[in-house]
Amino acid sequence: MSRRRTRLPQSADAVVWLLTWLAAAVPAARGQFSGPTLPPSTPVNVPMAATTDPAILYPAARELTLSSGDLLTVHVYGSIDYAPVARVSLDGTIDLPLIGLLPLEGRSIHQAERLIAQKLVEDGMYRDPQVTIQLTESPNQVVTVIGEAHGVVPTVSQKRLFDVLAAIGGLPPTASHTITINRPGVDQPIVINLGPNPANSAMANVPVFPKDTVVIARTGFIYVLGAFRTQGAIPLTANSPLTLMEVASLGGGPNYEGRFDDLRIIRTVGLSRSEVRVDIKKVLAGQAPDPVLQADDIVFLPTVEWKAFVKYGGLGTTLGIVSFLVYAFRE
Repeated sequence: MSRRRTRLPQSADAVVWLLTWLAAAVPAARGQFSGPTLPPSTPVNVPMAATTDPAILYPAARELTLSSGDLLTVHVYGSIDYAPVARVSLDGTIDLPLIGLLPLEGRSIHQAERLIAQKLVEDGMYRDPQVTIQLTESPNQVVTVIGEAHGVVPTVSQKRLFDVLAAIGGLPPTASHTITINRPGVDQPIVINLGPNPANSAMANVPVFPKDTVVIARTGFIYVLGAFRTQGAIPLTANSPLTLMEVASLGGGPNYEGRFDDLRIIRTVGLSRSEVRVDIKKVLAGQAPDPVLQADDIVFLPTVEWKAFVKYGGLGTTLGIVSFLVYAFRE
């Protein structure tokens, strides 16, 4: 019985045939972008609109109120013998010589001064005392900063937002320029947009009061996947947009095995996900518009399988397989 031989295509045709066979044999790696699996009723993070009400952004100056933990020094004008130092206790009272316990929780410094003067007169210690109170230490008169930057800034009466940010060392590169202020007594968070234009920065430098909490969110990211030299998350710069060409540059540029005419920009708005296909080769050559990307966009460059095999398998591996097949067919 004679053995049937298969005729091997010659020279370059053999290499093309081999690569085609390998591309068909290797399972294609495909990205599935079917959108989030959350139900329609699930709430999502909707961008908050900047606060524009002047009454909320620039409220009238307020007096400092005393609370537990405050350390006070009481002075009576013209008297060097009466200068007690006392701390407001947990129940909101203070124990002073010649007077006893006084409730000071929630009172302003001026109200506390009048109350102490009244008690000194009622007890027959002074006729018309001029009382002044010095707030020596206060663990409650602070502005708390949390998020991408954090710290506790002492604030006796009020500060400006930029003073608070400067006290914690400024905004880090990953911080968003949209800042939220949670203020006791205000129902909704106060949203401040620092904006990209320094000329308008004075409008964002709003007053900040004790017990306010300044929340600094993290800036958005662009996610680079697929046939780029560097994959990962690229932070957005708050004062300038990022385009596809800039992201490709930050990602090290597209690799040889990338499917240049099938780059995909995946964008999620709410619970809906859309996909736009772009020819990145034309964009880099200036023959197509350079898309402006948004936070949480995914830039995915698919891979051409046979190109990936040639690149990662190496020319030596490819020629070795060809030589092996030629030898096998000759036997």
